[in-house]
Amino acid sequence: MTDTVASPPPTDCPRCGKPPGLCVCAALSSIENRVEILVLRHPQEQDRELGTAGILCRQLAHATLRTGLSWPNLAKALGRPAEARRWGALYLGTRTQAPAPDAPPLLAVDADGAELPDQEGVLGALEGLILLDGNWAQAKALWWRNAWLLKTRRLVLNPRAPSLYGDLRREPRRESVSTLEAGALALSILEGRPDIVAPMLEPLRLLLRRYRDSGARPKTPDRRRSHKISRRR
Repeated sequence: MTDTVASPPPTDCPRCGKPPGLCVCAALSSIENRVEILVLRHPQEQDRELGTAGILCRQLAHATLRTGLSWPNLAKALGRPAEARRWGALYLGTRTQAPAPDAPPLLAVDADGAELPDQEGVLGALEGLILLDGNWAQAKALWWRNAWLLKTRRLVLNPRAPSLYGDLRREPRRESVSTLEAGALALSILEGRPDIVAPMLEPLRLLLRRYRDSGARPKTPDRRRSHKISRRR
C-alpha cells in the first residue's frame, strides 16, 4: 500500500493505524488482488477511529491511498502510467440516478446514471477501481475537482445489506456503505471472488465491537456518506 499521509501519532498502532484500544491487526487479511485499488481521500476525511480506507488498503497487495483535493490525471494520482478507460470509479451521483433495488450489485453507468449495455464486457475489462473517501460533500468535491475521473468508467454499487456501521453512522441512502465495504464488495464482483468479502470485513466488525464496548460515540453522528457506494471510508 502507498500512502502520502504523514506517519500516524506514536500512540496509534503502526500496522493498522488505529488507537491501541481499537487495534484490528488480529483481524487483518492478506489479499492478492488482480484489480488494483486507488482510494482518493479528502483532506478533511481522516477519521482515526472509525475510518476504513486505511484498513482496506492494508489488506490488499495492490492498493494506493492518496490524500488531497486534486491531481492532474490518473497517472499522477496513481504514481505510474495508467489508461483511465481501463479504470472504474465508484460514484453514486444524485438520488435520481440511484440503481433500482433489484438491479445487480455492481453496475457500469453513463453520465446520466443509465445502465450501459454489455455490463460483463465493461466490468471484465477493468484493471483498477477508484474509491472516493469522505462524506457526500467531500466526495462530490473530489469528483468535480478531478475532471479526469470522467474518462474512467463510472460505477455504482447496489448492496444487498446495509452498512455494518449501524447506528454509528446514519446513512442517508440505502446504497451508502463504508469505503472498506464498498471496496470489498466491488472487488469480489470484479474478480469473481465472493469468498474475499467476509475476511476483508472482519477488521471492521472487530473495530465496531471494540468501539461500542469502549462506550465512545462518534463526534459527528451524521456523516451523510451517501457516495460510499463509493464511498466510503
